[in-house]
Amino acid sequence: MSPRTGNGSNTAARVIAVVADIMAFIIGLWILMYLLDANRGNDLVEFVRHTARWLAGWSYDLFTFDEAWARVVAGYGLAAVVYLFIGHAVAGRIRH
Repeated sequence: MSPRTGNGSNTAARVIAVVADIMAFIIGLWILMYLLDANRGNDLVEFVRHTARWLAGWSYDLFTFDEAWARVVAGYGLAAVVYLFIGHAVAGRIRH
């Protein structure tokens, strides 16, 4: 095995892990902004909300809790955990 191949796979694994971390961070940031009742008239808040909604589209409103905050935390939180788990699992698999 050449050193270049090992280094390339480590770089690819690192990129995958960082992308998964960024996706989870954006979703987590939206959960925090929602819970703290961030001003939705703010451009940054709207950007984070739209991006998190797109990233968590498959898990958005997956749960039917009575409280809106519980639906946001569970639905978006599930997406963040899945992105972290899958991203780091794939990165670990590529490294080995």
